Amino acid sequence: MTPRGVRSPIDVKIESSIFVASAYKPSDEPSRPGRQVVFLGRSNVGKSSLINILLGAKKLARTSSTPGRTQSVNFYRINDTFWFVDLPGYGFAKVPKQVREAWGPMVEGFLGRRRDEIGLAVLLVDARHDPTAKDRTMGEWLETAGIPYLVVGTKADKLSGNGRSQSLKMIRNVFGEGAMAIGTVLASSKNGLGLRELWKYLDQAVEAA
Repeated sequence: MTPRGVRSPIDVKIESSIFVASAYKPSDEPSRPGRQVVFLGRSNVGKSSLINILLGAKKLARTSSTPGRTQSVNFYRINDTFWFVDLPGYGFAKVPKQVREAWGPMVEGFLGRRRDEIGLAVLLVDARHDPTAKDRTMGEWLETAGIPYLVVGTKADKLSGNGRSQSLKMIRNVFGEGAMAIGTVLASSKNGLGLRELWKYLDQAVEAA
């Protein structure tokens, strides 16, 4: 839990942020109202680390160096008005087969059930590499579901200035033509790069309710 009145590293005031539930099935999901911001991406792309720095909390969302650790839908209540939702990561081959097979129905089912409550999906890709086939498929899912999404290139602190420009161009070439794609941001949970711009999109999403 983030203490009341704490400001995130990018000066966004967080009155409260609380971990509420890990859902393994629909009946586990909290029912309290509020707009949802959903975080999706490949295993170990940095979803939990990004959530923590956005909220100014070091350990609210559990991080791990082991790809595929998050296998539940994790709900965080922010300022008692909206939600951050961390979905299981995809694309890690060493995860047991039954877990990989369960991922699609779990995530697709969640997006279908919660479509009207989702203000924005944040699709994380590794800024250092071309988006994977599964990244592209996730974008296609969001397009089909009619869910607006922002593409965030993570780990951008590891790139030079020219490398960031090339990465941004590459990501936009892949996702930029999507009708539901609202923008592209390069970010880093290490040095705060891009987080102020990212919060602008998040604010718009939760205020649109």
